Amino acid sequence: MEQTNYQGGCLCGRVRFEITGEIRDIIYCHCSRCRKAQGSAFATNGNVDAAHFRFLSGEHELTTYSSDHVQSKYFCNHCGSPIISRRTDQPDTVRVRLGTIDSDITERPEAHIFVGSKANWEEISGRLPQFDNFHSDG
Repeated sequence: MEQTNYQGGCLCGRVRFEITGEIRDIIYCHCSRCRKAQGSAFATNGNVDAAHFRFLSGEHELTTYSSDHVQSKYFCNHCGSPIISRRTDQPDTVRVRLGTIDSDITERPEAHIFVGSKANWEEISGRLPQFDNFHSDG
C-alpha cells in the first residue's frame, strides 16, 4: 500500500500541518456541539495516528478550548479555523477537521452520527448509514 501524504492548514495560512498516514473513521457529526464549533450543519472529522501528524508551522498560533475534562479543540488564534482535537483518553490519536486539508483525500466518510439532534433545516441525503447517537464498530 502506498503511503498517504496530506497537507493542510488554517484560513489565514499561519498554521500548516502534514499527515503521513491514513485518515480513519471519517464521519459527519450532527451533534449540537459540533454544529456550534464549526458554525455549520455538521462537522466532518477523521482520526489520524498521532505519530503521523505534525505541524509544519504555526503550532504556537493555536488557541485551545477544553470542552470537557477529556477533549481539547485547537483553533488558529488569528482566523479562528478549527484544526484538530485531542482526547486525554486517546493520546495516540489526533482528530482532524477535514475541511482544513488542502490535498485530495482518498479515504471516504463512513456514516452520519447524532442525526437525532441534527439541525431542523438540514436534509441528509446519500447512502451512508445514519445513527441517532454515537456509533462505533468496537
